[in-house]
Amino acid sequence: MVFPMVLLRLADLVLYQLLANSCYRAARKMKSYGYHLGYLSSKPPHQPSTFPSITKCDLEGGGSQTLICDIHRVLLRSHSFFPYFMLVAFEGGSIFRALLLLLSCPLLWILNHELKLRVMTFITFCGLRIKDMESISRAVLPKFYLENLNLQAYEVLASAGSKVVFTCVPRLMVEGFLKEYLSVGAVIGTELHTVGCYFSGLLSGSGLLVKHRALKDYFGERKPDIGIGSSSVHDHLFISLCKEAYVVNDNEEGKSSTSSVMPRDKYPKPLIFHDGRLAFLPTPSATLFMFMWLPIGILLAIYRILLGIFLPYEWAMPLGVWSGIDLCVKGCSPEKSEPNKGVLYVCTHRTLLDPVFLSTCLAKPLTAVTYSLSKVSEFISPIRTVRLTRDRRKDGDTMQRLLREGDLVVCPEGTTCREPYLLRFSSLFAELADEIVPVAMNAHVSMFYGTTASGLKCLDPIFFFMNPRPSYHIQILEKVPKELTCAGGRSSCEVANYIQKQLADALGFECTTLTRRDKYMMLAGNEGIVQEEKWRKCY
Repeated sequence: MVFPMVLLRLADLVLYQLLANSCYRAARKMKSYGYHLGYLSSKPPHQPSTFPSITKCDLEGGGSQTLICDIHRVLLRSHSFFPYFMLVAFEGGSIFRALLLLLSCPLLWILNHELKLRVMTFITFCGLRIKDMESISRAVLPKFYLENLNLQAYEVLASAGSKVVFTCVPRLMVEGFLKEYLSVGAVIGTELHTVGCYFSGLLSGSGLLVKHRALKDYFGERKPDIGIGSSSVHDHLFISLCKEAYVVNDNEEGKSSTSSVMPRDKYPKPLIFHDGRLAFLPTPSATLFMFMWLPIGILLAIYRILLGIFLPYEWAMPLGVWSGIDLCVKGCSPEKSEPNKGVLYVCTHRTLLDPVFLSTCLAKPLTAVTYSLSKVSEFISPIRTVRLTRDRRKDGDTMQRLLREGDLVVCPEGTTCREPYLLRFSSLFAELADEIVPVAMNAHVSMFYGTTASGLKCLDPIFFFMNPRPSYHIQILEKVPKELTCAGGRSSCEVANYIQKQLADALGFECTTLTRRDKYMMLAGNEGIVQEEKWRKCY
């Protein structure tokens, strides 16, 4: 009798909740608002606020106070948490999981708040490895959270001494960011069920977190000093349990309001490293456009790569620009003062294509030295590439030999950086040449990043060229004066630091002392060194 009863309960859930109840809700929505493809906003029922605006909160003397709030529609300006589920599905799962989540949008639109969260959670997390989710929460999500951070709400949060965040979304999606960047002491959220090292896609036995109940369980009879919520009924009940309560009104957190936008220079912690392929916030409409563009983007990437491989420089550049590549070049190639020795071009490192674009713009062959480059990238490269070993003496001998054979390109940062920062320069190149030409390179993309720390690096050039209009800005600076090189009595570290500062000033970037190892330890949990015999597994 147990099995038939389970089937009857399942049938009741499907017929009532997913069909009858959802259709009724859809009809009510269409009657009130009209049918449209919206942002899949997770707005709960709304009512005029009886609490003062967050702008009325006094920021003085809050160091001893306890503050509670939610992250969505309070700390974040965005109304919807769909884009963050999509980021996890795409970056941690696969493109097929992301497509399934996108196809569920019509169903999500008609479901109530709880069922919507359960469906998105199941599609996003079912079969996902716990390790992958931890990587996404550390390396991908913080960038998008910071870009959507509400400045007014953050200033109130930062003024409090003790901070506790309650949220109905899975705790693992927000806890890393809240503790690392916003110094939140405790994060109470929905817990996920796991099987071994994988998520089942279901919620734990406690189910979807109810904020006002969780607040009572956490604080007991004690009342928090300050509560911040949205203008929804649920949040009113939640923050009414605090001594003081404030709301972030919709008209204050809207996209048109510039006062709530967090500028980069006010980030609680500098955003230097981040990972992932998506360069945009994947709202339903933006994700739909991406999938519509993919077939065209793949063909366009193949076309652009073939241009560089088979056509001469004078043809490849105009045809590449015609295909949509935005190329801006300033400066010109310097003349050699030593006929039997090549010029050493020292570049900032934005993508694997830096030496390729420089060679194309100079219309002459260059040799590029690399570290961990995939076999696929070496095969499709239109210029010569030589691998280094990270043995200083051997690498120095190799680069000296290459300079005797012709011009050489080196990226002393050792790895790419997407943000407006320059990593610490290795000083080895300064010991090898007196003719050094700094080259400031910067790349911009709108859809896919052409770099990765934990993904398939062999796809980096393909993803970059899949962008509708990728851009490269190249500025060739003046040759470094001889008196500022090692031949003029300067140490190699002084030369490297001088060139780093020159390139940073040309790009408007900030110099850092961070290294390749720092980047990979943060984003991938390793030092970024790939063993030769294991390149197939790693790339």
